[in-house]
Amino acid sequence: MTAIREAARARGGRERYRYPADRPQQRRSDEGERHGPVLVRGRLSSMHIRGVGVDEGPLTFEGMASVTGQPYEMWDWYGPYIEVVEVGAFTETLAREDLDVPLVISHDSMRRIARTTSEASPLELDEITEGEETGLHVLASNLDRTDPDVLYAVSKLSSGLVDEMSFRFEIQLGSWSPDWTEYHIDRVNIHRGDVSIVGYGANPYTSGGLRDAPSPRLASRGTPAALTRLRLALADDDVGDVA
Repeated sequence: MTAIREAARARGGRERYRYPADRPQQRRSDEGERHGPVLVRGRLSSMHIRGVGVDEGPLTFEGMASVTGQPYEMWDWYGPYIEVVEVGAFTETLAREDLDVPLVISHDSMRRIARTTSEASPLELDEITEGEETGLHVLASNLDRTDPDVLYAVSKLSSGLVDEMSFRFEIQLGSWSPDWTEYHIDRVNIHRGDVSIVGYGANPYTSGGLRDAPSPRLASRGTPAALTRLRLALADDDVGDVA
């Protein structure tokens, strides 16, 4: 906490941050990260895979690409600070009729396995705003088993080598706390961003999973027994913020 307070003292009143509404500069997830996606090594959950060995039928991926209302540590020019994506931050962007967001691997735009605009491999996104876990809910219910990227993801998820998620977005509205130790993200834009399966991400509270067949949404807003539990994430900078 000492480092956060020292960074806050340096941050307050400087030219880069004249107003509380100024967004974080050089936003990243650890002290040494300078280029590329911002990554934070978060707490991971256990993983339970059901039916991945079945040979027929599509696979379903379901998870939380961002958990809202949970603080996590990020870095800017001056040092560490606490960041929170607020409940309701996704409301406006998810309401777009032309929303275009793919589910990808490692934020690689060419490694798409589902997309909100696709009929063959649709991606559904919604924001859970009530219950114990709130955030950006991801459901891809018709993943093609013959797709090399799907096979790659299944192999890595099944072995536990990959167990996190992240999403690429733009901060549209946010503000610093009066003492400059916390930044609260109130509204994001994920149109033409992505939700991604990654090796490491920033927010340690997210989760996701794989199973055999298309499944209904989390009607109870809980985690189905057949769900592969993973830890996902949050990160990046500027037009392509990653979380």
